[in-house]
Amino acid sequence: MWKKASYIVISTLIAVGIVAWMLYAIWDDLLIAASHAVWYFLVLASVVCLTAWWLRGLRYRNILSSLGIPAGVTFSVACIFVSQTANLIVPARLGDLVRILILGHEYHSTTSQGLSSIVIERVFDVLMVAILGAVALLFVLDVPSWFYTITIAPILAGFLFFIILALSGKVSTENRVTRAILSVLEQVREASLSMRAIIFLSASSLVIWIIDVLVCVCVVMMFQDQVPFAVVVLGIVIGNLVKAVPLTPGGVGTYELALAVTFSLAGVPAAEATMIAVVDHLIKNLITLGGGVVSIYFFGPWVLDSLRSTFQRRFGGIGSGRM
Repeated sequence: MWKKASYIVISTLIAVGIVAWMLYAIWDDLLIAASHAVWYFLVLASVVCLTAWWLRGLRYRNILSSLGIPAGVTFSVACIFVSQTANLIVPARLGDLVRILILGHEYHSTTSQGLSSIVIERVFDVLMVAILGAVALLFVLDVPSWFYTITIAPILAGFLFFIILALSGKVSTENRVTRAILSVLEQVREASLSMRAIIFLSASSLVIWIIDVLVCVCVVMMFQDQVPFAVVVLGIVIGNLVKAVPLTPGGVGTYELALAVTFSLAGVPAAEATMIAVVDHLIKNLITLGGGVVSIYFFGPWVLDSLRSTFQRRFGGIGSGRM
C-alpha cells in the first residue's frame, strides 16, 4: 500500500519541484513580463486549445466507429477529457484506462476494444508529432544531436510497430495472455491499417498537433516575444515526446523543462523561454481540468464513484467499486 502511495506522491513532488525551481529562477522577470502582457492572446490561446479538443473528439469517434462502438463526438470529447484529467492526478498515464471503464458502462464494449482505441490514438499521436518535429529540424540550425535522436526514434518505432501489426495476423498461440495481446493487435490492425484509416488518422493527428503549436504561438504573442515558428514547433514536439515518458502526472515539470530548454538552445533568453513554457502548459492543463469536471457531470456521478474506487484499489489497496 505504502509503495503504491509513495509512487504517486514522489512523482507529484518531482513535478512541483521542477516547476517551482523554474519559476524561482525567473520570478522578477516573470512579474515584469506579466505587467506588459497582452492578455487577449490568453483568451485566443484558450479558444484555439478548445478547438484541438473538438478535433481530438472527432478523431476518437472515428476510431471507436472502426471498432464497432457507435459513439458521438460529444461523448468522445468527454471521454478523452475525463481520462486526461485523471492523468493530471495519477502518474504513468494510468488515467487513459478510465476510457475502458466509460466505454464498458455506456456501450458495453470489451476491454480489448477500449485498449485498442487507446493504442491507435497514442501511436498516431506520437508518430505524427515526431514527423512534425523532423520537418521543423530542417529549419532550425545548430541543434544538439540528441534532438535528432529523440525525434527520429519514435518514427522508427512507429514504423516497426506497423510491421509487427501487419505480421501479427499470421501468428497463432494457445497461451491466454498472448492470445489477449493478439486480439488487441487484430482490432488495431482492422481499425487503422486501411488506406482510408491511415489517411484520416494521419491528417487529423497532424492538424491536432499544429493547433497545439498555435496555442504556444499565442502565448509567445501574449508576452510580445519574437520566436521563429519552426522553433515553436520543435519546442512543442520535444516537450510532448519527453512528456510521453510517464515520469510525472500529466508530464507536469518535464514538459515545461523540455520546452524551455529547446527554446533556450535555439537562442531564446532563458527567462522568456521559461515563461512561455509554463504558461503554455498551464493553459492546456487548466482547460483539461475544466473539461474533465464538466465531462464528469455529463456522464453522471457513477464516473466519480468508479474513479474513486479504482484509484483506491490501485494506490491504496482498498475500494469496493467494480472496474
